[in-house]
Amino acid sequence: MTPHVHPVRIYYEDTDLSGLVYHANYLRYMERAREHLIGPDELVRLYNEEGVGFVVYKAEMTFKEGAKLGDVIEVRTTVEPSSDFRLVFQQDIYHQGRGTLMVQGLIHLVTVDHDQRLVKLPESVRRALAAG
Repeated sequence: MTPHVHPVRIYYEDTDLSGLVYHANYLRYMERAREHLIGPDELVRLYNEEGVGFVVYKAEMTFKEGAKLGDVIEVRTTVEPSSDFRLVFQQDIYHQGRGTLMVQGLIHLVTVDHDQRLVKLPESVRRALAAG
C-alpha cells in the first residue's frame, strides 16, 4: 500500500529548549496527517450528519532522531481497519531531505457517537480507505 504523505515544516514554536521538536508535537503532526488522509470536509460531515467522530484508543511512538528548526518532515501514513470499530494507522515520520526515519508511530482510533459510545466505522470511511 502506498502511504499518504503529509509534509510539515518545523517552526520555532515547535521546538523546546534543546532546539529539537518537543516530543508531543509529533502527535499533532500525525493528527494533521490523518485528517488530510480522511479529508477535513468528510470529518465535519461525519460528525454533523452521522454523529460519528474518532478518538485515540492507543498510541505507540519510537523516537530515533529529533527534527530541528527549519526542517521539513513527512508523515507517511498507511491505515487498516482492525475491527468494525477500530482503525490502525502506521505513521512514520521521515526527514524530507535526507529520507531518514525519525519517529515511528502506531495509532489506534475508534469510532464513537456524540455520547462517546462505540459505533461501527461508517461505510463511507471504509470505501475511502479502500480506494486508497
